[in-house]
Amino acid sequence: MSDNGGRDVPGKGLLDGLAVTFKTMTKRSTTQQYPDVEPDLPPRSRGVIALSEENCTVCMLCARECPDWCIYIDSHKEEVVVPGAARARQRNVLDRFDIDFSLCMYCGICIEVCPFDALHWTPEFEYAETDVLSLLHDKDRLGEWMRTVPPPPAHDVLGEPSKEEATAARKAAGPGAATAAKTARPSSVRAAPPATAARAVPKPPGDAASPEQAP
Repeated sequence: MSDNGGRDVPGKGLLDGLAVTFKTMTKRSTTQQYPDVEPDLPPRSRGVIALSEENCTVCMLCARECPDWCIYIDSHKEEVVVPGAARARQRNVLDRFDIDFSLCMYCGICIEVCPFDALHWTPEFEYAETDVLSLLHDKDRLGEWMRTVPPPPAHDVLGEPSKEEATAARKAAGPGAATAAKTARPSSVRAAPPATAARAVPKPPGDAASPEQAP
């Protein structure tokens, strides 16, 4: 027998390949007939990025953190007159928000760093184009994907309330009202032992009343 383990037998590789072929032929096919049959994707799969324009504050975090530099943002400032304020305030107005999906690598960093939940994943993936320039989605088209964003998972009833919920509850209760965070006792703090009855201290014999003094 040779050192190569019998691999020099003529036709052995062909027989091994045919064995794998015949073994696969006996198994049930798992091919999905797309596009006739829609694939069953997880609700949180990464398909396309949607934009909620009203949540965007033009902080530029997503554009700065994008490793592919495929996000383009333009904005301008406008004054907002607030009744009772000493001077008008300024706010950023979003003019342009484009994502070039021909460069995007779907890492999701832009969605994670957004502090106001303006970007969301959607499971939609059928946006292929015949022209690569058409993969540049503007803010209007990104906003249309918001209708396909799945709802967030339900909040754990046994978990701690979010910052927004705690702030809203504190404002609704009014100043000085006890909140759940103030009234809750930490598990690490032990309860004080119950108060015991005071032990009776006997009086000295000289302080006791004599029979003559008793009424």
